[in-house]
Amino acid sequence: MAQPLMPHATASWMVDNTALSFEQIADFCGLHILEIQAIADDTTATKLTGRDPVRAHDLTQDEIDKGQADPNYRLQMLKGPEQVRRTKGPRYTPVSKRQDKPDGIAWIIRNHPEITDGAIGLLIGTTRTTIAAIRDRSHWNIANITPKDPVTLGLTTQRELDAAVAKAAKAAGIEAPVTDTRLEGDRELLLGQLRAERQAAREAELAGDAPVPKPMFDDPFKR
Repeated sequence: MAQPLMPHATASWMVDNTALSFEQIADFCGLHILEIQAIADDTTATKLTGRDPVRAHDLTQDEIDKGQADPNYRLQMLKGPEQVRRTKGPRYTPVSKRQDKPDGIAWIIRNHPEITDGAIGLLIGTTRTTIAAIRDRSHWNIANITPKDPVTLGLTTQRELDAAVAKAAKAAGIEAPVTDTRLEGDRELLLGQLRAERQAAREAELAGDAPVPKPMFDDPFKR
């Protein structure tokens, strides 16, 4: 199914302005439900500016109304956006996330050794030289590299990662899981902590107290 041109911005608008379920928004925008949860909890790296899909002619208000009335209804896009895709070279990664690439690469190498360096390069947007340096531990900053889920870091989407894992497993002749749930508990723990902190801050604000300082907690993805 066609997806909106700016899926994260569209998802942000739908979270703030509709009563659609996270599953419906994730399905329409082509994102993982945890990404929608992060947008709803303001845990993304930057605050997104919402993009109204009705004004963008991605879908109609009637379609949104149908979705709000039936949680099982799948929203149908009015038209697919005309996208220009790069055919060569690694994907573009925002400057703010480039420092996270080595952590994401290390996570894939550790948890999915069947994925080739070429596939990792396309998935993360990096070079074979960098991947090889991390793989043989000759990277200049190897002492500070900690394997972290690239989906959680925002370097790729869960669907793209699952597709890469499935393709690599098929090529290697091994059975791949439908989804990678090895860090699902860690993700839920992190999201639960963030929600609790956010609720405490709101209660303190309503009570007229001074803002509650954000507590420091261990990174659940750190190994």
